Formats: sequence, structure tokens, C-alpha cells
Amino acid sequence: MITRKLGAALAAGCTAVIKPPPETPFSALALAELATRAGVPDGVINVIPTQKNVLEVGKEMCESKIVRKVTFTGSTPVAKLLYGMSASTLKKVSLEAGGNAPFIVFDDANIDEAVEGEFLLQLVIIITGLTVCSGHNLQIPWQWADNSHRALLKKLPHSSSGMVLRRECITHGPLIHTRAVEKVTRHVDDAVSKGAQVLIGGKAIPNSSFFMPTVLSDVPANAQINQEETFGPLASLCKFETEDEVLQLANDTDVGLAGYFFSRDVGRVWRVAERLEVGMVGANIGAFSQAGIPFGGVKESGIGREGGHGIEEYLNTKIIVFGGLGLQEKA
Repeated sequence: MITRKLGAALAAGCTAVIKPPPETPFSALALAELATRAGVPDGVINVIPTQKNVLEVGKEMCESKIVRKVTFTGSTPVAKLLYGMSASTLKKVSLEAGGNAPFIVFDDANIDEAVEGEFLLQLVIIITGLTVCSGHNLQIPWQWADNSHRALLKKLPHSSSGMVLRRECITHGPLIHTRAVEKVTRHVDDAVSKGAQVLIGGKAIPNSSFFMPTVLSDVPANAQINQEETFGPLASLCKFETEDEVLQLANDTDVGLAGYFFSRDVGRVWRVAERLEVGMVGANIGAFSQAGIPFGGVKESGIGREGGHGIEEYLNTKIIVFGGLGLQEKA
């Protein structure tokens, strides 16, 4: 997260002040040390670890006239708080906030490719679901035959059964803190109370920050997992009848970072990609992030882009108009 921002800032000729989260300060400090060893001058890259005075430091960075730009990656509520504080000086901001990506599998899609490969890759293997653009909400069509539907449900638990927590072979990591575990638990309990079924997992490991990879089926549209970002190894399995219905469900959220869908109908690919209210769309692919493409969302998922075009967030456009430069005759 730091290098995405810092690379563009340095390329634009800016100095930077980094405030890492209290839970993970060491990588930021290590980056600053490596920068010093590489010859970066003192004062160009600065790190301020905080724990007890996080709000005060954030407020100073947002309201100080010396700071010309604030960039942040994190939750939507914190992004709104920083956005409001930055308004006092009308400084530039770029905010990468929350997401809740839909993962739609249409009836003309390759089921094996979509579910066994891409979906479970996002759910479990990519940082335990701790990515802001993870596709947690798997939507499948009602009209599939019962046999096909049952086969799909079997693929998810079978593919996830290889996730282990033994010391000698760890494939599934912990969440960042107990509050994260509590949020996943709350989303599971809410969905189950509204009729969802637990296909796999569904429980935290006592006295730890681990939550088992979890898949829920028959999740209703009004479940919290469909409205809030879980940020953990939890996936909901929802059913839909029509393309319009699933797009309404996918767009019925305040955030809009990424969206994924699988279809072999070229017309549908373009139609759905245009109608999804997100900043990034993956069509027949579940992982697309790379350095060269613009990364960012719409609605309450944030403002601005990183990666491709990211340097523009650290530049101001200036126009200079010259007049009175005509050649004068010699006396």
C-alpha cells in the first residue's frame, strides 16, 4: 500500500510523510531504512508510527497547510473522516476505501473455471480474503438444473478442504486482530439467522485471530454480508433469475470498487461490464490488479486512482500564457 503511493509521489518530485497503522508499523520503518541505504536524502521519506494519538496525527496531517495532499487506504468511515478534515485547506486527496465486490456466474459460463479456480483463489488464498477487491458475493442463476446446482455447491467445500492451519503446512493466515474476527462472526450469524446455510467453516478458532474459510448458501439479499465489507475468508452464495435482477443486487450498495462476472456471451460481457457500478471490472477473470492499470473505485469506495495514471494525483495543472513577446525593430 505504501509503495503504490510513495512511488508516484517521488516520481512527481514530492517528499512524503507516512503514517502506518498501529498494527503494522515495521514494514514502513523497514522501507524507510532501505531507502536510506539506497541513497534517498534525509527528509524525503518520513515515517511517523502512532498508537495512542492516531486521531491527533491524522488531524494535523489533514489540516496543516504545509501538507499539500493526503492519500489513504482503509475503511470508508475513516476515509470520510479524513476527507472532511482535509476540506479545511481544500488540499488534494486520493482515497482508496471499502469495497464489496460481486462475483457473478451466468448460466452460460464455465462453472469449473469460475468457481474452482478464480473464486476460491480470491476467497482463501489471496491474503485470507483481506483484500479490498476480493469477490465475496457469489451469485448463481436460479434456472440451473438441480443437478448442476448441487454439483456447484459440492465444488466449493471440496476445493476449500485443502486449507490447513498446521504449523508444518500453513495455507490460511490469521486476521489482523480480534475485532476483525468479531466482524466475520457477526456477518455469519446474521446470514444464518435470516435463513442461510453454512456449507463450510463458519467458526473462529478459540483464543486466536483465525477464522476458518467459510461459504454460506441461500444467503438472502438483505443479509449484512451483501451490504457491508467483511474483510475476511467469508463468501455468500446467492441465487438470481435474470440479468437485471443480479445487476440490481450487485449495485445495491454504497461502495463500488471491483466487480467480477463469468459469461461466454460477448454481448452480455460488454453489457454487464458497462452496467456494473464499480471502478474495475473483471470479465472471466478473478484477479486483474497490476502496476500499469488504474486502481480505484466509485461511489463510497474512494476518490482518485493509483497505479496507471497515479502520478497525476500528485501533480497540479498550470497554464502559462505569454504576451508582449513580439520582436521589436532596432532603433
